[in-house]
Amino acid sequence: MNFDAYARTGVDLINIRLDDLDALRSLFPDDISWMRDEVSERDLSIFRRAPKRLRGVFEYGTSGRDVQAVAELNALLEAYPVQPRISGHDSSDWHVHVTSRGASVSAEYLAGAVWGLSVWLCEYGSARFGVCADERCGNVYLDTSSNCCRRFCSERCATRSHVAAHRARKRAAIRDRVAVAAQSTAPADNLTTVR
Repeated sequence: MNFDAYARTGVDLINIRLDDLDALRSLFPDDISWMRDEVSERDLSIFRRAPKRLRGVFEYGTSGRDVQAVAELNALLEAYPVQPRISGHDSSDWHVHVTSRGASVSAEYLAGAVWGLSVWLCEYGSARFGVCADERCGNVYLDTSSNCCRRFCSERCATRSHVAAHRARKRAAIRDRVAVAAQSTAPADNLTTVR
C-alpha cells in the first residue's frame, strides 16, 4: 500500500480550486479515472468543505502544534472511516484500497487522503507538513527534504520569493544611500561658539 500516494491526494485536494465539477474531475489521475466518471454534484459539495479541515492539519504541523494536528486527523478519520479491501485482477496485481468500492467518490477519496496523512504524521512527524512560505501562494506540501528544511511548495514559489526579497533588499540599500547622501549635502547649522 502506497501511503505517500494517499497522503499526496490530500495535498492535491487542498491545493486545487474547486470552482465546478470539471475542476474536481481534474483532481483525479488516470489510475483512478473511474472517480472522474462517477463524481457528482453531491461529492463536489463534500469536497469543497474538506480542504479547510485538512489545511488545519498542515497549519498545526507547521507551527509545531502536534497535539492539535493529531486531534484533527483523528476527527477526520472518524468522519471518513477506512474500510480496507483487496483489489486487483489476478494474483500478480493484488493491492489494498482503504475503502470499499461501494462508497461515494468523496468518501473513498477522503478516507484515502486522511489515512495517508495520518500514516505520514506517524511515520515522519507533523513538522513534515508544510504551508508555502510565499505569502502569495498558501499551498501546502509534504516535506521530503533530508533535514526538514523545506519552506516552499515548489521551486517556482521559492524563486519568486527569493527574487522579491532580493529586490526589496536592493530598494532598501538605495533608499539608505539616498538618505546618507541627503544628510551629507544638507547645509550645516549656524552654530556659534561662545568663548
